[in-house]
Amino acid sequence: MDRILLIEDDAALARGISLALATENREIVPQGSLENGKKEWEKENFSLVILDINLPDGNGLSFLSWLRNKSSIPVLILTANDLEIDQVAGLEMGADDYVTKPFSLAILRARVNSLLRRGKTGNNVLTLPPFQFDFDSMIFMREGVCVELSKTEQRLLRLLVEHRGQTMTRELLLDHVWDNGDFVDENALSVVVKRLRDKLVDPPIKTVYGLGYVWEVK
Repeated sequence: MDRILLIEDDAALARGISLALATENREIVPQGSLENGKKEWEKENFSLVILDINLPDGNGLSFLSWLRNKSSIPVLILTANDLEIDQVAGLEMGADDYVTKPFSLAILRARVNSLLRRGKTGNNVLTLPPFQFDFDSMIFMREGVCVELSKTEQRLLRLLVEHRGQTMTRELLLDHVWDNGDFVDENALSVVVKRLRDKLVDPPIKTVYGLGYVWEVK
C-alpha cells in the first residue's frame, strides 16, 4: 500500500485532498504543521510527501531541506506563491513537482499518480559520497569501483539509504528484506549487515543497540 504524508495546515483543503487521493491501496496521512510532519515521518514509511510551503510553524522548504538529508522520496509542493522564483527554489532544493493554489483536485491526482509511478520505476541513482548506488541497474560503487552485492544485501542497503538518518528496527528490516521475517533466524540480519559493511568498506551503517540499524547522516 502507498502511504502519502500530507503536510497542509488548511483543514478543509487537507480533507478534500485526502478524499480525492485515497483509494483502497493508498492511505493519506494529514498533518497540519512541520513539527507534526517530522514526527509522523520518523514513525512511519511513506511513498510520497505532499508539502505546503506556508505553514504556521515555518516554511515548508525548511522541511524539504531536512528531508533531503534523509531520503530521496518524491515530494510534491503545494504553494500559493505563483512567482517563478519560488517554484525554481523548491525544485532546486529537491522537490519533484509543484502545484500552485488554487488547483484542480483532478490535476493534483494526476501529478501524484505520476510521481508514485516514477518512484517505482524511475531513476534510482543515489549519490552519497564516496558511494553511488543505482538500484535499477543494480550497480553499486565506492569511489568509482564496482561492488558486487547479493539481492538480500541490495534490499537491506536500499531500505537503509532511502531512510537514512532514521533508525530501522530489526523487526522491520527482517520483514522487508526477507518479505516475511517470521521464519528467518534473527542472526541472519546481523550476518547480512556485516557482509554489507565489509563490501562497502566502512559505510555509515551504525548499530542502535536494542533497536536496529541506521544509515547515519553526518
